[in-house]
Amino acid sequence: MHQSAPIRPTGTPDQKRFGGKLFPRRRGKVVKIVLASSNPGKLAELRDLLAGSGIELIAQSELGIGDARETGMSFVENAILKARHAARASGLSALADDSGLCVDALDGAPGLYSARYAGVHGDNAGNNAKLLRELSGVAESRRTAHFTCVLALLRRADDPDPILATGRWPGRVLDAPRGEHGFGYDPVFLPDDGEGLGAAELDPVVKNRISHRGQALAALRELLGAGDWGLGTGAR
Repeated sequence: MHQSAPIRPTGTPDQKRFGGKLFPRRRGKVVKIVLASSNPGKLAELRDLLAGSGIELIAQSELGIGDARETGMSFVENAILKARHAARASGLSALADDSGLCVDALDGAPGLYSARYAGVHGDNAGNNAKLLRELSGVAESRRTAHFTCVLALLRRADDPDPILATGRWPGRVLDAPRGEHGFGYDPVFLPDDGEGLGAAELDPVVKNRISHRGQALAALRELLGAGDWGLGTGAR
């Protein structure tokens, strides 16, 4: 499997933004890739990050594709499972994101179960409330945490060599929600590189540049800039 590469500026300003040869396109056509997620927040962030890249993300829900069962024991395993499920159901190349918040004082929880920490998948308010309860009374110095994101890109459903890229965003958990932007655990996360602003207080453009998902996509762009990966061809 192809792993994340260090980011090195190359080429024209547009090429610097999207990595080397940009995203591979055939004769200038837009490449359609299915996003293996029904999470509107992830879809919006990834579409913003891919603007002008030559890739059009189509949410699996727009194609009537349901969520895959996340039975993996790691972010990498779950990302590949989700991408393979979406590629098989759609016949397109597929991109999956598996991500979560890992809190040191909770031995890495919520981790893989971040989206359903409070019991219902996607209950952001419930998840944040449970996290704050679990950390009640924990000193600021012990509230360290990080977001992890793994992106898995499959050219087709039976692709034996997924393209993988990762990002990690360190910080700590706040005592109470702050900010109006973002989604998920953003209101209770204070990133180390946010200049004192919580993740939900950051301008979305800034957040997209420094977040775990932004880092992972930058690494993916670097990998894709290295050659024609045959994207958008689906099963063949």
